[in-house]
Amino acid sequence: MSPDALPEDFAAFNLLVTLKEGAISLTKVIRCFENGKVFITHVESRKSLASVHQYQLFLQVVCSHDVFLNVCAEAKQSPLITELKLLEEKEPEKKDVWFPKHISDLDRCTHLITRFEPDLDYTHPGFADKNYRLRRKEIADIAFGYKYGQSIPRVQYTEEENNTWAHVYRNLKNLFPTHACQEHIEVFNLLEKEGGFCEEKIPQLEDVSEFIKRKTGFQLRPVAGLLSARDFLASLAFRTFQCTQYVRHGAKPDHSPEPDCIHELLGHVPMLADPKFAQFAQELGLATLGVSDEEIEKFATLFWFTVEFGLCRQNGEIRAYGAGMLSSYGELENCLSGAPVVKEFDPAVTAVQEYKDDDFQPILFVVDSFDEMMFKMRQYVTSLQRPFDVKYDPYTQSVQVLDSKAALLHAVEDIRQDLNILTHAVNRLDNPV
Repeated sequence: MSPDALPEDFAAFNLLVTLKEGAISLTKVIRCFENGKVFITHVESRKSLASVHQYQLFLQVVCSHDVFLNVCAEAKQSPLITELKLLEEKEPEKKDVWFPKHISDLDRCTHLITRFEPDLDYTHPGFADKNYRLRRKEIADIAFGYKYGQSIPRVQYTEEENNTWAHVYRNLKNLFPTHACQEHIEVFNLLEKEGGFCEEKIPQLEDVSEFIKRKTGFQLRPVAGLLSARDFLASLAFRTFQCTQYVRHGAKPDHSPEPDCIHELLGHVPMLADPKFAQFAQELGLATLGVSDEEIEKFATLFWFTVEFGLCRQNGEIRAYGAGMLSSYGELENCLSGAPVVKEFDPAVTAVQEYKDDDFQPILFVVDSFDEMMFKMRQYVTSLQRPFDVKYDPYTQSVQVLDSKAALLHAVEDIRQDLNILTHAVNRLDNPV
């Protein structure tokens, strides 16, 4: 969490944590703090100066004083921790929230969330697979080296990776007719016909990006892992979807706790090629530029229960439109099995609903139609607190901040020119030559 727009009762704390079980307990200890609603802004690890058999964590965290006291009290009772020491406390500076103004600024929107990385998460199916972890690093390095304006580098996928893709592809394709929303099915069929989708091999991001760019103006950009919510949403404002290139571990193909190229290609890409959804996705991205971290967290939760795991009613049946379900045959089977609790979608309620990101979803939200979801989300967007509005300029691929009369007059002039063209077209139809 950055110090932008922090509540008044928040402060930054520096902690030195000595681990009992050495480096193997590192991930578990970090989760203890994350589960306590503490925002970890920096982590360092080292061998203890007192004993070569012990490890220490240096943590910089941001939270309220009450939360900090509660979390520290629980941490001191943990069998994983030998000692917990508060080094210092300081008030974080409050400053304006930076956000990208031009599509090239997305080169700076690459902050990753590492809690599901196979190197750190012992529950990850690839944790004990050295070859898989090396392969992940190899593919991640492609994204780390990518800059705006470059073509997306092609990955030579292995036979094992293509087999994992084929297994998931077959199972999902069998479920789509009875489980997926109509919008997804229509574009998926088009992707098979025109976009290079097939069971035999994983499509290349560059080819898929060119396909959806022709359909809706959206484009793909490689990313090394799970992005922060702020960076991910900001990318949507520029009709850019940050997309991983690595493949989930073959030992657990039915479900992935983190995004992989199967999730992106089979879950998100079909909806991004739908003009109505593409417009909606960009509006969501624009609405989040410059808002506080607290609003980003609520917005990310809404995104989770709609774009990632949303259900809608179509022709008297409940269908999935969320990418998290449409890219995981385990999730897709589970969502209509009767196992999850299904609630009516209300943005104010949904925004504060806790969710699971490491297993099948126990709670889902349903809307009467895709259009209803978009309407309710647009209504929610108007409640976001921000001292300015923004407008996207597709010609320069930049965001205009409407914080002055001059900026507003410039935007009005653009609208006037568009209206003149439309008025002229209407007159031609009414008075054909």
